[in-house]
Amino acid sequence: MKKIFALLMVCALVLMTGCGGSDKTPPSADETKLGMIAHLNTTEQKMKELYDELVKKADLKVALNTVKFFDNLSTMQMGLESNDVNEISVYSCVANYLSGAGKYESVPDNALSKLSDSFCFAVRKDDTELKAQLDKAIDEMKSDGTLDKLVKDYITDAEPDNIPRVEIPMIDGAPTIKVGVTGDLPPLDLVLPDGTPAGFNTAMLAEIAKRIGRNIELVNIDSGARAAALASNQIDVIFWAVVPNGNNLPSEIDKPEGVEFSTPYFKDSVKHLKIKS
Repeated sequence: MKKIFALLMVCALVLMTGCGGSDKTPPSADETKLGMIAHLNTTEQKMKELYDELVKKADLKVALNTVKFFDNLSTMQMGLESNDVNEISVYSCVANYLSGAGKYESVPDNALSKLSDSFCFAVRKDDTELKAQLDKAIDEMKSDGTLDKLVKDYITDAEPDNIPRVEIPMIDGAPTIKVGVTGDLPPLDLVLPDGTPAGFNTAMLAEIAKRIGRNIELVNIDSGARAAALASNQIDVIFWAVVPNGNNLPSEIDKPEGVEFSTPYFKDSVKHLKIKS
């Protein structure tokens, strides 16, 4: 009887303390490990705090466990598929593009879904003439309907397996500007399997080249090196997503030093993706 009593006591202790006697509480099923593209001027912990604050304001029942930064979309997708993160944060048009392959699905209750980032061209601060030319061309494209048509053709109606190719015109004797492309934001910034840049941003460049009378040389660069490539004169222009003022996130959260942004030419909100169940 003493042996049986002792065994029962051991079992009771195991049940109270958990396997191995650990006092750690398992994480809640509501907690989420969220993958994001790295921001220049904040940390993973600060980004989590900002996101948690947005969740509270939106009265969502979502708990973030951690935010993990990635240098580019490809490594972020690998993190999702290896269960390093549970969800990834991407722009809505990118989410729609990726979901077309049937591997991912959107996650509801995303605190950033009501906020919209603006897409611009980033140039060096002292390159005022180029910025003025880009601004003028973008404003003209908005006024004459060209921009709306490009959005329709290359984003709204574009199919992931049939993205239209783009030919950028060459103007004899015209000056050349170097534009960085990463291929890391389809269908906006996209490089096809054969190495040809395509997608909405390239279509934008083709139209702008005609309007400002300059030739465009596309330079493939790594997503994480965009700011450094611009600052070092390796390129003259890079695509950039800008956090607007007054949307509950600091507007300088991802702005490099020494740059100016053009007039915005596209806006998009954020979706979260997970592996399709």
